[in-house]
Amino acid sequence: MTTDSSNNRTISSKSTLSSKSIINVGPFTPHIEFIGQQQTPVIIIDDFGADLSQLIDIAIDDSQFNQDQGSYYPGQRAPLPKQYVIDVINAVYQLIYDTYKVPHSLRLKPQQCVFSVIDKPAQRLLPLQCMPHFDTPDPHYFAILHYLNNGDHGDTGFFRHNTTQYEQISPHNIDHYFNQAQPVVDAQQTLMPDYVVDSNDHYTLYHQVHYRPNRLVIYPGNLLHSTLVNPVTDIDSSPKTGRLTANIFINFK
Repeated sequence: MTTDSSNNRTISSKSTLSSKSIINVGPFTPHIEFIGQQQTPVIIIDDFGADLSQLIDIAIDDSQFNQDQGSYYPGQRAPLPKQYVIDVINAVYQLIYDTYKVPHSLRLKPQQCVFSVIDKPAQRLLPLQCMPHFDTPDPHYFAILHYLNNGDHGDTGFFRHNTTQYEQISPHNIDHYFNQAQPVVDAQQTLMPDYVVDSNDHYTLYHQVHYRPNRLVIYPGNLLHSTLVNPVTDIDSSPKTGRLTANIFINFK
């Protein structure tokens, strides 16, 4: 697997603690990695919450997980606690505005806020689930990903489409990308389905963010990306032992 050797910088940020907080986000130092040919910023914050036990207990004891019918996510999801979402967004929204130069005339709007676990065996994957994906071509849509459980779980990988050299999909290139990626979808119909975890003939894995419990990752949703699924530890529907993550998707409009 290949990784990007892009420049990094560190900035300081601080959030306000609340007696109602589920994870109590204190002062933190985000790490910015500039990835790929386009040097797109990806924000990484380690040891994000002071204590994840309450959040994980909610996932285990008080959440109803169901298959995500609105996307190709290969697993189950459940709503995140509202207070946790407030805690996270309050802590990072200004950092997102500043890092990605989001116009201040645009306002943050949460789109989806869920716990996620992967449970779909590789042999049951659909062709589109065997490829890197993007969430939306919107340039101001971001994924906030929080790794929760302990364990040797799969990283998050970022990919470049070899034919077009696209790393990000925008309203300007989406039609061209779909046209050029269709042969990949067609070819996948004849192959044994499997998760994409490395470079192949069609995509190059150019960067990965390693799984680490209590690591928060923020990246633009229009980047081609995929979970680098560990088949031994990740395909597990239990929020107690599986690859439990908190996923907050936001848009600025």
